[in-house]
Amino acid sequence: MLQGIAAVLDWFGLVVFATTGALVASRKEMDIFGFALLATAAGIGGGTLRDVLLGQLPVFWVQQPAYLLVCVGVAALLFFTAHIPQSRLTLVLWLDAIGLALFAVTGAEKTLLSGAGPVVAVAMGVMTATFGGIIRDILGGETPIILSREIYVTAALLAALVFVAGLTLGLTHPVALVSGFVAGFVLRAAALIWGWSLPRYRSRPPAK
Repeated sequence: MLQGIAAVLDWFGLVVFATTGALVASRKEMDIFGFALLATAAGIGGGTLRDVLLGQLPVFWVQQPAYLLVCVGVAALLFFTAHIPQSRLTLVLWLDAIGLALFAVTGAEKTLLSGAGPVVAVAMGVMTATFGGIIRDILGGETPIILSREIYVTAALLAALVFVAGLTLGLTHPVALVSGFVAGFVLRAAALIWGWSLPRYRSRPPAK
């Protein structure tokens, strides 16, 4: 039951992130292979890095090629329908917020299942949630969202922290998953709506 819930969230997150990759490709007017590349990079990039760092080889999509096929399928679908949304950038940002929160909690969960501790689980959750988007933006010629002023990594960190802390405090698995997702998504959504950002370093004259 628990693994079933996590699997559904993981697949949903994959589709969401693959969609953001395809939408970025549409904004750059790429061909079908560009769509497939960006959709795949966004969908499986973060999880690939997580599995490599955890030593879980072969990585998840090599064991289950369906992950790769879904990304390609999403890319093919969006190649013919990406023109429908009026504002693709806005759609990318909101879908990215959903995928960010989902992959943060599912990435942390997979790390815990591998036998790693809570601290590593939180770190891997953040990495799973953000790395695919970084690859997508770089390949698409966009400034990575992670480098923007808005809160982004912090939202992924909050999602993974709430999930792991919830399990540690005795929450049931579904409640911890939902709590982590909601916390991360709400924070990212607030940043999108109100332009929230963390304080930035300001250069100062050297001390004499």
